[in-house]
Amino acid sequence: MNYTLLARPTTRYDSLVEQLREAAQPDREAPLVLGPYLDKVRRNAYKVSDQDVQALKDAGCSEDVIFEQTVSVAVAAGLKRLEAGLEVLP
Repeated sequence: MNYTLLARPTTRYDSLVEQLREAAQPDREAPLVLGPYLDKVRRNAYKVSDQDVQALKDAGCSEDVIFEQTVSVAVAAGLKRLEAGLEVLP
């Protein structure tokens, strides 16, 4: 059998997605206290509550750090899902 490797289809949004990937810095290190919260954002963002954020503030995290880490993880998760979807396109 002879298999041909097909390239991922390109979209008109590829350059925008790459800019988003770079801006989000999905590989940035996060404070350990944010671990469970960021996992919740990554897997079940709809379950994040005001109480989750308040608990992080009470633990000493600034709103800026919480926001930046939340956006970074959410964008990374969204891009991962986008890539998975693009892989199944013919």
